[in-house]
Amino acid sequence: MLTERQQMILRMIVEDYIRSAEPVGSRTISKHTEVSFSPATIRNVMSDLEDMGFLEQPHTSAGRIPSQKGYRFYVDNLVHPFRLTREEIQLLKKTIIDQIDVMEQTVQQTAQILSSLTNYTALVLGPQLQENKLKHIQLIPLSERTAVAIIVTDSGHVENKKVSVPDGISTDDIQKFVAILNEKLIGISLNQLKAKLYSEIMGELNRYIHRFEGVMTMLDQIVPLEKDDRLYLGGTTKILNQPEFQDVEKLRPLLDMLETNQDIVHLLTQNDMPGIQVRIGMENDLEQLKDCSLVTTSYYIDGKPAGTIGVLGPTRMEYGRVIGVMDYLTILLSDLMTRLHRQ
Repeated sequence: MLTERQQMILRMIVEDYIRSAEPVGSRTISKHTEVSFSPATIRNVMSDLEDMGFLEQPHTSAGRIPSQKGYRFYVDNLVHPFRLTREEIQLLKKTIIDQIDVMEQTVQQTAQILSSLTNYTALVLGPQLQENKLKHIQLIPLSERTAVAIIVTDSGHVENKKVSVPDGISTDDIQKFVAILNEKLIGISLNQLKAKLYSEIMGELNRYIHRFEGVMTMLDQIVPLEKDDRLYLGGTTKILNQPEFQDVEKLRPLLDMLETNQDIVHLLTQNDMPGIQVRIGMENDLEQLKDCSLVTTSYYIDGKPAGTIGVLGPTRMEYGRVIGVMDYLTILLSDLMTRLHRQ
């Protein structure tokens, strides 16, 4: 365990480096008002911290920067969550509570708000739709051959799908088709729809609809039978503002990863521990994130984990602010999502 003096100097180096992105020297530390010992003492402590792996000395610089081990110790033992200003709290409440009325809009807005308040890239994974229950299906003809299917779930999610109408399907057939779906499928979770369709509804459709095969073709287009993770990004280009990523070759693999939903969804769902989790550098198990930190936490619907919010930035991240913002936002988002779910 580090001594109080070592912890103080490590904290100052981390926080100065976060602000400046420049190696921190003993002279800089000695200017802090809470420091009462000499630059020589500070240099000795910094040397000890480097020997223990908490600091690194880049190239020929006289200053030091935190190592990933140093960041880890700082996050676990030294960081103090940032307290949002009254104006920032009002912004969150106004945007999330007053202006948003369905879950999908909430998730999209959360990504933008989180990025705005932290100045990093925000990642928000919406509720797993497969657990949602069907509330209503509507089919609106656009022409003789096309229509729009509107699917509404009990969570407030609304999805529009353009579908092809096979030859010979009349408006009367479409009306009967939608009526049967709404009578038989309401209240069924999306991950059970396929079994319900083939066990109970096919026979009824065959009895009442003349062009049964064509209707089943439409049904395959309408019903979301596959798992559909909802991922939203906010402030993707903000990573470009960080000094660490001015090198295009260093940045390209990270941007490529942000375009691949599967990798990000895996990152956001691989840890189901409660509370805010901070993964630094190679703790993320992806080479693209070796110079990044990912801070994640879950939000809840009726006390059950529903989705994940995350902030991605350099290891030189302003951890206190990010943790403070996410701590408050999670409470607000969980409360809103629960109320939307109960409507």
